[in-house]
Amino acid sequence: MSSDRLRQLRAVIDGPLPEIAARFSRFVGPEWPHHALIIFTRECTGRPRKVAGDRDIVDRVTIDELDALKEATDPGTVATTTALIGGVTRDVRTVRDETDTLLVLITKPSRTISDDQAVSGDRLRGWFAIVSTSIRQQVAQASPDYLAESRAASSERARTIAQLTQTHEDALVAILGTLRARDLDDRTARSAAAETASAALIALRAVSDSDHKLATEDLDAAFARLRVELGPVAEQLRVDVDYVGPTTRGRTLPGEIAHAARAIVRIVAVAFGTQRTVSRLRIAWDCVDDELHIDIRDQGAGDLDGDTLTRQLTGRLQTLGGRLEVETLPGWGSRVSARIPLDTAAERPDHDVLSTLNPRELEVLGHLALGRRNKTIAAELGVSESTVKFHVTAILQKLQVSNRGEAGLLAARAGITAE
Repeated sequence: MSSDRLRQLRAVIDGPLPEIAARFSRFVGPEWPHHALIIFTRECTGRPRKVAGDRDIVDRVTIDELDALKEATDPGTVATTTALIGGVTRDVRTVRDETDTLLVLITKPSRTISDDQAVSGDRLRGWFAIVSTSIRQQVAQASPDYLAESRAASSERARTIAQLTQTHEDALVAILGTLRARDLDDRTARSAAAETASAALIALRAVSDSDHKLATEDLDAAFARLRVELGPVAEQLRVDVDYVGPTTRGRTLPGEIAHAARAIVRIVAVAFGTQRTVSRLRIAWDCVDDELHIDIRDQGAGDLDGDTLTRQLTGRLQTLGGRLEVETLPGWGSRVSARIPLDTAAERPDHDVLSTLNPRELEVLGHLALGRRNKTIAAELGVSESTVKFHVTAILQKLQVSNRGEAGLLAARAGITAE
């Protein structure tokens, strides 16, 4: 790969996660022309579909369609086939990475594959491996901007599902009420219509259940995943870990909270493990009322750098409305506890206003946190000053602040800054 292509690929994985599909689409476009590009990963519980291209396609593609495509594509392979996408059978090219992330290119019907293009499939697979690994790492790190975007997506989806469910449920209940009226004749017709309406009502309620499963993690499963992910870290640090699992049963965590909790534990474990006198950690988490409680302790000398650890974790917790306590007692050890509310921003009257910003606005806000002016931001983002001004105006309105300094302060407190 040429140095120019390497720089272009770096730009793909270096920008905001929500726009990675658009950047990757531009990158692969010259060699693999397509109408639309979709990246499907259940790692991103807020927005499992990263899309670019024809809105008539990407706005209609469903999770079920993508799941079916993923099942039909062997890991580590590039497949060319036809599939149902957005309710229409289309020509597609798919790549399923070893991380279980799926790439879908909706190709042009007249496009044929030459020998050179068949060989370039290896390059496409290699490029996507880098992109999918980058996505997985960004999600695992649970940065404040990722958490804010994910929480905004969860809130938006919850509101939409609730509105649709209520509207259609009211309509279907009205139909059933009419059909069950005793003054109607033609019993057979009424019975068939009632059965149809009942089935539709059940299917509608299933939409909410399916969305809930996609956007959440079972509490026990989330903790089990933490143990798997933390195992290599503990081994490298040469510390033994006592895991105290949740006692609460039947609870689920919003996806962004599960990712944030695991990221927090990893950061704390590394901070504890790098102390010379620590050989054992105790890690516990559980749901208490409407909060996830995380508690991590050691039995070291109590020389943990609490200020640095607080700075590392504050952004994540503030984005989710959580709080942090770091205690060190010389000669006795250290303790870190975090409390994260489980309700989404849409359910809380004092919801985090940062979650109302779209990905581009979050990116501009990161520059405001560094005190940069419109001209500098425009040069960094490759857009016009008027575009930046438009975004800044929208940011001030959504954050309900009067000037750029106040907006930048909110961003800095949440740990959102540009590179």
